[in-house]
Amino acid sequence: MLEKTFEPQAAEPRLYAQWEESGLFAPRTEGAEGAYSIVIPPPNVTGSLHIGHALNNTLQDILARYHRMKGKAVLWLPGTDHAGIATQMVVERQLAAAGNVGRRDMGRDAFIDKVWEWKAESGGTIVRQLRRLGASCDWSRERFTLDEGLNAAVRKVFVQLHKEGLIYRDKRLVNWDPHFQTAISDLEVEQREVDGAYWHFAYPLADGVTYEHPVAFDEDGEATEWETRDFIVVATTRPETMLGDTGVAVHPEDERYKGLVGKFVTLPITGRRIPVVADEYADPTKGSGAVKITPAHDFNDFGVGKRAGLPALNVMDAFARIVADDVPEIPAEYVGMDRFAARKAIVARAEEEGWLREIEKTKHVVPHGDRSGVVIEPWLTDQWYVDAKVLAQPALKAVEQGETVFEPKSYEKIYFEWLRNIEPWCISRQLWWGHRIPAWYGPNGEIYVAETEEDARELAMADYDSEVALTQDEDVLDTWFSSALWPFSTMGWPEKTEDLERFYPTSDLVTAADIIFFWVARMMMMGLHFMDEVPFKRVIINGLVRDEKGQKMSKSKGNVIDPLGIIDELGADPLRFTMAILSGTRDIKLSKQRIEGYRNFGTKLWNAARFSQMNGCARVKGFDPATVEQTINRWIRGELTKAERAVSEAIEGGRFDDAAGALYRFVWNVFCDWYLELAKPIFQGSDEAAKAETRAMTAWTLDQTLKLLHPVMPFITEELWAELGKEGPARETLLIGAEWPVLPDGFIEASAEAEIGWLVDLVGEIRGLRAEMNVPPSAKPPLAFVALDAATAERIARHRDLILTLGRVSEVGSAEAAPTGAVTFVSGGSTAALSLAGIIDLTAERARLEKEIAVFDADIGHVNKKLGNPNFVSRAAAEVVEEQRAKLAEAEAGKVKLLAALARLSEIG
Repeated sequence: MLEKTFEPQAAEPRLYAQWEESGLFAPRTEGAEGAYSIVIPPPNVTGSLHIGHALNNTLQDILARYHRMKGKAVLWLPGTDHAGIATQMVVERQLAAAGNVGRRDMGRDAFIDKVWEWKAESGGTIVRQLRRLGASCDWSRERFTLDEGLNAAVRKVFVQLHKEGLIYRDKRLVNWDPHFQTAISDLEVEQREVDGAYWHFAYPLADGVTYEHPVAFDEDGEATEWETRDFIVVATTRPETMLGDTGVAVHPEDERYKGLVGKFVTLPITGRRIPVVADEYADPTKGSGAVKITPAHDFNDFGVGKRAGLPALNVMDAFARIVADDVPEIPAEYVGMDRFAARKAIVARAEEEGWLREIEKTKHVVPHGDRSGVVIEPWLTDQWYVDAKVLAQPALKAVEQGETVFEPKSYEKIYFEWLRNIEPWCISRQLWWGHRIPAWYGPNGEIYVAETEEDARELAMADYDSEVALTQDEDVLDTWFSSALWPFSTMGWPEKTEDLERFYPTSDLVTAADIIFFWVARMMMMGLHFMDEVPFKRVIINGLVRDEKGQKMSKSKGNVIDPLGIIDELGADPLRFTMAILSGTRDIKLSKQRIEGYRNFGTKLWNAARFSQMNGCARVKGFDPATVEQTINRWIRGELTKAERAVSEAIEGGRFDDAAGALYRFVWNVFCDWYLELAKPIFQGSDEAAKAETRAMTAWTLDQTLKLLHPVMPFITEELWAELGKEGPARETLLIGAEWPVLPDGFIEASAEAEIGWLVDLVGEIRGLRAEMNVPPSAKPPLAFVALDAATAERIARHRDLILTLGRVSEVGSAEAAPTGAVTFVSGGSTAALSLAGIIDLTAERARLEKEIAVFDADIGHVNKKLGNPNFVSRAAAEVVEEQRAKLAEAEAGKVKLLAALARLSEIG
């Protein structure tokens, strides 16, 4: 006999160990109905399971378990990402906390050894935690982006792309992180709004040039007064960069400055002569309309410099300190100064010398490193780039032609917009942890790109008569470069492996919207280029998990839900079911109360199984559900078939919320609330044939239900499968290896559906009316059908005992007209009357309803007042406004129900 409750803390580790030992996580090698493959978005080796992982991996596991039960050879390939900058940051912090020397003092090899030590100790944390979630990955194939196989793939890809001219070295502006001393991508830059200022500086015109500048205007904006100026005013939020100015830009159609184009200004502090150039980047409506141009320290300025032929002067080092290596005219007092200290010093000097004209306080957006938190500096430096524009074209075409589809389809727009406007991809990082760039430098700066140093030496021999010293590039590759190869490198490429032949391209990719650029697009580019096929047929984008009010989860807000804490307390299944049923929205509003609610769903199933056991429901060898005769058994057979269709179609379509919803309705509302209730009289009756059939049908239905629910709630279903399997014929397999039910259309029988549907609707109406009219549970009012027809009379005769028991009525009769003191309702096309006179206190009930209606009226008035206030609607957070609208809708619906109940009271008297 089943225990009273399911204890996930004890059962889950035992069940997971059974799954692993069974070997069923690996793809079947014989008798497979095709292949299904999915690669895990590799979590950072630094990471631990957060709520986003719980969502993403639950959805992947549902797909893997479903297709495995469908008989396919399923490969769910796991692994972790070395996460270059994130991992290096963790280890550097640990070294600092322990009082050790920094990585630069240790040297590269010693530091890398430390990182590998850390990886060995802590790198498996998230993998262990994924097991706790129930992830049925094939752990025997687990990969790491820095393992030797992936190293070989990365080197081969780099060398081939370089040979094809699609990887090259160039001096361009990058987002430079002065803390980590590395370039980072646009996608790793976080834009933060900060308090700042525009400093307006007067740059003197050179060579005695003057011009007339308008200072007063009429109502039409026409200039009416001018003053003669020998300077031009520019505004900047970064005064320190003026040391690298090589021009001033004005709009070509700005009448104020047309005469100055081609003239020069003298840059304060340095005395450098710099030209005034015409460029449409300068906006005549902003500030003075003239902008200083620093090509080496601003992305827009870099573009202006290219168009105007201005030199790019780097005036900062890797630590964002002022340097004068290429700019000897910078005064010595500024050299070595931090950029923000230089800012203060330059502003102070401008004020002292009189060329500071205005300080305009403002709020503006400043780029910060998403890992370091420091202000990013645009910096001119030599880096390695991928010609992403060329690689993007096949990736665009593949989605346009439907070779890969996005679910939901709306995310294709994001994918298209990014790829159609893609910039060169900077792939070099000035880090030590990662894939070392396979490029070597000769004595005269020649570059030899090769997979090994031996190959590089062979290339060098073509330029030199003898062996020469080669130095490998110090940089490593962007983490996303290696993960772009993940779908095929993890399956053994560049070798022609059986896994590649069998499982590439993969079937589905389940991932989050925020890495469509980082990862999805890049996998598409690399997969098409190296495999001539898309890496996956479908991309399922899961939503962002927020708190119950729709706010982003953060430690500072104290609203983070820790999935491991939930698993410890409630078990993995309720968390998984919650993730599935909420997955259909872009923003998933999650609360612990929701998860607790779906724990109750598991408890409901467990109790149903116990009830079945207690009533002698055991599996019968050779039982054929096609032969059942009892109406309720023919009905549940059809309801189960409809549920199987709904769940199968929803999972196939990536609609996990629909699948979970269909399971919930069938298990709770159909099987537990109705079928078992309808079966009770049979179990307690004297018809042995009906009893035996219903017991066997209950056991069979439970088995099929466990199969349908298993992909979403694997632990409780596997436990019930084992426990219920102790009676009847022996189980042939664990539930994870059982066949998915495929039930015939003939199981859906219209007559049984209509008859039990009639009974369910009738009892539901009676129960709803009792609750609405506040009828005491112990009271059993009489029920009468008005002007009863023959078909309904036959149904009543067959199900009278059920109506009496489930509806809690004293009798079921018929009448020509509704009796006095009765409330009428329509069910199944027939009018029925429930006699409540003398059972409820009409005066007290009327007063109760009027009081509750008044409460709703007050709530409705209060919320309407709020929503009618434009200030509230415009200023309150969106989730607060939405909460008020939901509250209003709830109150209005509640009031409508109470008004209906009040109207019914008037029928009684």
